[in-house]
Amino acid sequence: MSQTLNLTQTLDMLRDDSEGQSISMDDVISTLENRGFGPLLLAPALIAFLPTGAIPGIPSVCGILIFLVAVQRLIGKNSPWVPARLRSVEFSRDRFKDGLEWIRPWTERIDRLFRPRLSFLFSPLMSRIVAALCVVFGLTMIPLELVPMAAAAPALAIILAAIGLSTKDGLFLLLSFVFFGATAWLALTKLL
Repeated sequence: MSQTLNLTQTLDMLRDDSEGQSISMDDVISTLENRGFGPLLLAPALIAFLPTGAIPGIPSVCGILIFLVAVQRLIGKNSPWVPARLRSVEFSRDRFKDGLEWIRPWTERIDRLFRPRLSFLFSPLMSRIVAALCVVFGLTMIPLELVPMAAAAPALAIILAAIGLSTKDGLFLLLSFVFFGATAWLALTKLL
């Protein structure tokens, strides 16, 4: 990835780089595809985590998109491919804007925390481990959608991993591992 991207900037790009009353997954992908895999994992995870994640079907679509992006990273592709049917899924721009305004004070505070650190965590092997976790937990979002707001847990873990990848911040990458573990526990207790 050629440059880092902060959380608030990612959300603003998604809001500003599309037109009409809805935002499609194609808008999300088109806006972020030249910025690397981190933002492409971050965007659908944020959509699933924000109030838009309460819309039936959205966490599953986001989970599938995360799965597709992460599995391609896992096998070493430089840029992701996403099927046209998934690119056509849309959600309300107004609901996204409302969620963005609600979360903006938090994202601005979080953005001040990002900085490149613990650079030893960004080896090719670690990148593949993170991708494998995102594959698993992206798929976990699908059955967790049946429990109200439960898909937000894996979405949060993926958000932290994507932030770590996007900002080269190893602290957030380590924090994501804690949340992946907590999400695994949640999934096992809620689904079994």
